[in-house]
Amino acid sequence: MSTAARRGGRLGTALTVLLACGTLAGAALVGAAPASGVQRAEEIAPGVEYRDFDLDAAHGPAHAHLVTVDLSNQHVRVDLLRPGAVAARETVSELADAGGALAGVNGDFFDISETQHPGVEATGSSVGPEIAGGHVLKAAVPRGQRFGPALPPGATTEEVLGVGTDRTARLDRLSLTGSVSTPEGRLTLGGLNQYALPTGSIGAYTSDWGEVSRVRPTCGTDADRGAPCSTDTYEVTVSGGQVVATADRPGSGAVPAGATVLVGREEGAQRLRKLSVGEAVRVEHHLVAASSGVPYAFAVGGFPVLRGGAPLSGLDGTTAAVRTAVGIGDGGHRLLLLALDGASEYRGGLTVAELASVLRDLGATEGFNLDGGGSSTLVARESGEGMVSVLNHPSGGAERAVANGIGVFSDS
Repeated sequence: MSTAARRGGRLGTALTVLLACGTLAGAALVGAAPASGVQRAEEIAPGVEYRDFDLDAAHGPAHAHLVTVDLSNQHVRVDLLRPGAVAARETVSELADAGGALAGVNGDFFDISETQHPGVEATGSSVGPEIAGGHVLKAAVPRGQRFGPALPPGATTEEVLGVGTDRTARLDRLSLTGSVSTPEGRLTLGGLNQYALPTGSIGAYTSDWGEVSRVRPTCGTDADRGAPCSTDTYEVTVSGGQVVATADRPGSGAVPAGATVLVGREEGAQRLRKLSVGEAVRVEHHLVAASSGVPYAFAVGGFPVLRGGAPLSGLDGTTAAVRTAVGIGDGGHRLLLLALDGASEYRGGLTVAELASVLRDLGATEGFNLDGGGSSTLVARESGEGMVSVLNHPSGGAERAVANGIGVFSDS
């Protein structure tokens, strides 16, 4: 079958098809209930199952695509789907195929456009923290700089869904702690590979960032993403434990492996100007979890909608959209990757409050909202096929290039 014929379709008959008539087991949804009819479940690989079903929602019918992952199966794992750089975008299909994933969904909200800053390049970088294969890639941007719908009360841009090295999924917060040690003293690090830096701070950019210009991190403020770019900036390149270059404006191009580019704005720029080529500098940074669990093998940003089996208070129950989300069940040993269909007859979608109820009634105790709308994409690979197929219909008519995603991998 051609790639074009498989995009936007269903998994082929080569997969085991299990049919069960009726509604979803145990479903008693408030505001978004499964319609009666045939529910289909298809095993993609041992421990990984796909199914799709209808939902009766407040804004019209919706259709959901779901991949269930049994993390207790030692042959199955999840990890971050990502382009070759933090500041880059690719479609979920491209990310899954390049990484050898057998299924996946899109991930975090991201810097999609810079219309408010003419001449400034959109980075494509995600809002929240990223960890892939146990390696920390980036930290979260300030709340006022984020893209996406309003956060629930009390939520921050540091929210993550992650899987620890113990193969258990959980919701958490990951905050940056870091410093720049200089002969004059220690400076606090305010960012790591972020498209937006806190006002007056210093950010670190490593080879993980990519080749995109580092000007965007100095634009906007902590409260206003569209505020003008700072006119007080400075950049210092550190390699081999010492300053090797300085510049009045942030540059572009790949950061060499082992080097760190420090970008300062306002007070941060003024402090960096005190450094000279040849001076000894040590840069340290870590993401610190709010929980006391084991270290993360994988983490992606978004925001929580369900905790302890109960939807969070203050969730938006008015605005409906095509959405992507993840549920956690069975004490962290089961992941539910859900993406709504964007076909015209289903485009009414779900509100965030409805989404939380759907995840709960699918058996999740924790729920996490990811980027939606034209980004919502769920893919899976047929048995014997070398490429994934898109199983939902993206609402824009074609896949959107995104900053990251969640990939499902199997060695069976």
